[in-house]
Amino acid sequence: MADCVMVYTATESREAAVALGKGVTEARLAAGAQVVGPVTSLFWHLGEFGEGEEWQLLFRSTADRYPALEGHLLANHPWENPEIVAVPMAAGASGYLGWVARTVGDAAGTAS
Repeated sequence: MADCVMVYTATESREAAVALGKGVTEARLAAGAQVVGPVTSLFWHLGEFGEGEEWQLLFRSTADRYPALEGHLLANHPWENPEIVAVPMAAGASGYLGWVARTVGDAAGTAS
């Protein structure tokens, strides 16, 4: 079974998050996406402390598909330097992880 990853990013609006999520999922770069929010973010940006409202996106994919997923996010994200982080899924239900691997590996769109 492929090594599965969870990929995180965030946007400034629900609409932007949903658009990114649809694009990534429709392209089979991720088996699924969740939009979570709004969340309050506290951060440093351009040397200043900031606080803002963001919408998180959580993608389920594989390590093999990550480079294409990252490229898609960088090309389509509304921010110039977005947070894009992938973490390995150390464990999970084998049926679920198998579904993730089959879904992103099936460009024909026949995965279930």
